[in-house]
Amino acid sequence: MQEKSTSFSIKNWSEDDRPREKLLQKGKSALTDAELIAILIGSGSRNESAVDLSKRILHSVDNSLNKLGKLTVQELMKFKGIGEAKAITIVAAAELGRRRKSEEQPQQVKITSSRIAYGIFQPIIGELPHEEFWIAYLNNSNKVISTFQLSKGGITGTLVDVRLVFKQALSLGATALILAHNHPSGTLQPSEADKQITRKLKTGAESLDIKVLDHLIVTEKTYFSFADEGVL
Repeated sequence: MQEKSTSFSIKNWSEDDRPREKLLQKGKSALTDAELIAILIGSGSRNESAVDLSKRILHSVDNSLNKLGKLTVQELMKFKGIGEAKAITIVAAAELGRRRKSEEQPQQVKITSSRIAYGIFQPIIGELPHEEFWIAYLNNSNKVISTFQLSKGGITGTLVDVRLVFKQALSLGATALILAHNHPSGTLQPSEADKQITRKLKTGAESLDIKVLDHLIVTEKTYFSFADEGVL
């Protein structure tokens, strides 16, 4: 008689160990991080449950969801039991979380400090592995009308189209701008190119009676403000 193989699919777990059922019965907040990830991946391997596999992945990133969200598909696939489809699911879920965080900023928030401006841009570009240049367009009350991705670059830099900056500003009726770009390296020191583009945009804005209030260099944990440092 052929012995049946043991499966670690979630549907074959004991009732108390099923994350999907636990979520329905006790609510999403009752689940551990590992159980939530287990729902995403669905099943583990022949010798490891989805929860145990999820715990192993989390342990590799010091149980940090922030670090988990930075893993690539290829890095996730290095774990036994994680194929391409499961890795893509985890990456997609992390990206949805990042986008949700970026949308949590209230509409028409008033910018009264560089810290508030950083709070707008950090969820958008603070954790990216490549450089992006963004603009916040403000009305005459310094409330944000819109945020706009001007360009997306590689690891080392990005290109800025000055004409597009002001075309968008005029279209929105903006009276002020806040510039922002990220440094994936984590360095907060502005480069000479950063200073040059800031001067160029400030000069162009003045001719249209638009103010450039600040330029932020954004990293994951902190920022550099051209206005606060007196280099705007």
